Amino acid sequence: MMTVITTMELQPGAQEDWEELIQERFRSAHGRNGWVAGQLLSPSESPDLRVIVGTWRSKADWQSWHEEPAFLESRARLDALQTSGHQTLWYHVIDDARA
Repeated sequence: MMTVITTMELQPGAQEDWEELIQERFRSAHGRNGWVAGQLLSPSESPDLRVIVGTWRSKADWQSWHEEPAFLESRARLDALQTSGHQTLWYHVIDDARA
């Protein structure tokens, strides 16, 4: 299992539109092969930053989803609401403890 963490900064005033688009993206991931879980985080000290935490069975499952035309279209809409650049880091899940 793999977790991908993506961090980005939003354009001022774009939070509501951006979060609506991300919620659509999360809903679309639910039916994907390999999807495990996702979280959207906002650092309490940085209201324009967003962190997406996605857990997938494999990086290949995530990559397949990222090649879908609907995903690419939503990415373009999201990119317009963000400042340039974002950071994506991959982690192997060693243990997963949930309530």
